[in-house]
Amino acid sequence: MNDTAFTFKTLNPDTILDALFEHGIRVDSGLTPLNSFENRVYQFQDEDRQRFVVKFYRPQRWSAEQIAEEHQFALELQADEIPMAAPLRFNGDTVLTHQGYYFAVFPSLGGRQYEADNIDQMEWVGRYLGRIHQTGRRERFQHRPEMGVKEYLLEPRQVFEHSNLMPAALKERFLKTTDELIDAVMAQWHGRFNLLRLHGDCHPGNILWRDGPLFVDLDDARTGPAVQDLWMLLNGDKAEQRMQLETIIEAYEEFCPFNTEELALIEPLRAMRLVYYLAWLIRRWDDPAFPKNFPWLTGEDYWLRQTATFAEQIKTLREPPLQLVPMY
Repeated sequence: MNDTAFTFKTLNPDTILDALFEHGIRVDSGLTPLNSFENRVYQFQDEDRQRFVVKFYRPQRWSAEQIAEEHQFALELQADEIPMAAPLRFNGDTVLTHQGYYFAVFPSLGGRQYEADNIDQMEWVGRYLGRIHQTGRRERFQHRPEMGVKEYLLEPRQVFEHSNLMPAALKERFLKTTDELIDAVMAQWHGRFNLLRLHGDCHPGNILWRDGPLFVDLDDARTGPAVQDLWMLLNGDKAEQRMQLETIIEAYEEFCPFNTEELALIEPLRAMRLVYYLAWLIRRWDDPAFPKNFPWLTGEDYWLRQTATFAEQIKTLREPPLQLVPMY
């Protein structure tokens, strides 16, 4: 796939309409872009006034086999009566192609925003995460990656070193702080957890509320520790996070046991996400959507703040990890 396709320059409305028409869908409305930088996602209405969402995957990221595993996991969850947005089949296939692009069509499922500070909603989400992981434990991904330090720390470190986006005068200090952060994570990254298929990116923005939670976007699904799908739901100070964690885990364990030793991975996982996200921005800079939406990435203030954020995370990693209050 050429670089033009990687940046979606060849994906125009006519291409999208042709791709859908090839699979028997006649669009009877405009294509409304939805919030997604990694892929290109559009909502539309067909001639029968049914609403759908079409997702075009960024070329060079996932293989057809990896996308198929994402879809299969979504369909398994749906079959287990878990509220998960799953792709539609066309002649038995969910992974569709057009002009070298992989794409998929989903029913359009509306809902309210999940309230991240609502304990009742958090309890519901914890219960469904237990069910998601109950399904996720049944088998392993064969093609999608395993969450680990190579993808989330070591490879991004190389991206930083070879990037020309950060001011040269700040690069040495930033790389030194990055190395210290990596060392701090490596000191705590242990193997005392069971690997399972995860949502992978279960933050509040990927949960809608429709008389209960509706989970969307398995684009980052991969194999890893269960706590990866829990920690991004936490917010506030440590006391608030502890209360939230107790709520989530109590509900979670109605369906699936939780290994409390994984709580020590919360801050390492947070650090890995910080590093990976920054490398993701740099890797996508050739896509015109990124300089347009992240213009501050080349500014000195941004890199000074990132260095300070990494340094603060190092301090957090050296503190005792978040723990549940013992029950007597």
